[in-house]
This record gives sequence, C-alpha cells and structure tokens, in this order.
Amino acid sequence: MGDVRRRRFRTAHGTNLSYLHAGDPARPTVLLLHGFPNSARGFHGVIPALADHAEVVVPDLPGFGDSDPLPATSFAAFAGVIADLLEHLAVGPRYIYLHDFGAPVGLTIAMEQPDQVLGLIVQNANAHRTGFGPQWGDTLAFWADPNPRNEAAATAHLTLDGIRDQYVAGVPSDVAARISPDAWEEDWRVMSLPGRRDAQRNLVADYARHVDRFDAIGDYLAAAQPPALMLWGRHDAFFDIAETLSWMHDLPRMEAHVFDAGHLLLETHAPQAAALMRDFVTATAPARGRAAR
Repeated sequence: MGDVRRRRFRTAHGTNLSYLHAGDPARPTVLLLHGFPNSARGFHGVIPALADHAEVVVPDLPGFGDSDPLPATSFAAFAGVIADLLEHLAVGPRYIYLHDFGAPVGLTIAMEQPDQVLGLIVQNANAHRTGFGPQWGDTLAFWADPNPRNEAAATAHLTLDGIRDQYVAGVPSDVAARISPDAWEEDWRVMSLPGRRDAQRNLVADYARHVDRFDAIGDYLAAAQPPALMLWGRHDAFFDIAETLSWMHDLPRMEAHVFDAGHLLLETHAPQAAALMRDFVTATAPARGRAAR
C-alpha cells in the first residue's frame, strides 16, 4: 500500500489545496470527496483497504480541513480546483465517491469527462428531490426568497450544536456512542477560523444550482450507466431514505447497501464500507491499470 501522505497543491486562485495521497499511481484512481462539515480525515478508516488496490486521492475541499478557502466559494469553483488537481496528478480513469457536498463536485467532474468514470460510489448523496424531507423547509424557503430572515433560518446549523447534529442527529444512541466528539469539535475549530462560516453560507445558497441540475444529472446517469455502489446510512436526518430508490431507478444495476448508521456512516461502519468498496473496485477495474508515471 505505501504511506498515506499529506500533500499540498497550489491552485490557480493562489490558494493551497491539501489532500491525502496513497496507493499505486499505475492503478485506477479512487477520488474520495467528503461532505459537510468534515474533511479528508473522515476517510481514514477506508483509505488503507483501497490503497492496496488503487491510487487514492482524498482532498480537503477548499475551506475545509487544511485547505484554504477560495476567493469566491461555489461548487463549480470546487470542481474546477479538483479537476486541476487530477490533471496535476495525471489521473486518468477514476472512481468517484459522492457524499453530501462532495456530490455536486464529483458529479460535475463525472459529467465533464464521462469516459473517464470507472464507477460511482454513492454515500448519502442527493441528486433528486426525493432527498428533501421536511427538514429542508427553511432551505427551500431561502432559495425561493433569499432575504436575510430566510438566510438566517437556512444557515442556523452553522454552530457547534449544528455540526454535532451532522454526526448524531437521528442516530440510535448505541450507534452514536461509537462516534468520538473529537470529530465534530475539529470540524467546529476549522469552521470558526476567519471567513469560514461566510463561505459555508455561500455554499448553502449555491447548492440551489446543484438542485437546478438534477434533470441534467438524471440524463447523464441514464445515458452513461456507470457501474455504481451505494452505501447509505438509513438514519440520515438530512437526506430522506426515499433518495435511495431514486438512485436505483436511474442506475438499475447499482449494488446497494443500507447500514444502521447516520449521515456520516464511515464514522461507525468504515470496515464494512471499506470491504465493499474494495470489492467493487477490484470487480469493475479494467484488466490493466494505466501506465506508471
């Protein structure tokens, strides 16, 4: 497998993007994209298993983890930065892990180069309106009428308690007890840095553009039919479980697994998820990887 190394990439914006890098560059790449509110750190339980069979690239999205914020925050800008990183690393065929805020980024990259997508790994990622339960009411109201009152309601989760909820809201107590408070406390430390919460407010607003692309995403999935693996935490308090059926409707050959977990299922079920991801990659990877660099 080799070491998991923390590296830096200088973006076209003049900012630093931090990422983890492991595995064999001669093999297909697994691009792991985290969501809100965490970072590449959330994949520590699956990187070793994957790195035995693939190159693994795990960025901290801009403004998360150790990555600098961008001058202007948007998912399109995030996708551009990650695409530049892949080009810098000479990454060719790749698997893309889609989770939460990572989904708009990963789907943009997939749709721009569909011939380079070996497969999608979908983990509590929204690409249909079926993912919107009642808890999305304030956000939907903000998108429809972006006034200060609606913005305050839609971004009320940008607190320590709101960050904690990403990990444990709706999760059975015995499962939640397996998650260390260190995880959300670190996320809150990062979010408390200057300018970070403003960037998060921008992302809440910009997610509406992702929603506007749902039809185009559906067209991409229907036409491309990439191999796909679903890993879903059934107690997700933010993405309704009905979203799983929408994904399976679009990708009828998708392998789907539902866990007794929450929105951040890797916090509690990393070994099981890692084994499924490893088997998915080894079963669907080309007979020969790309040439060594």
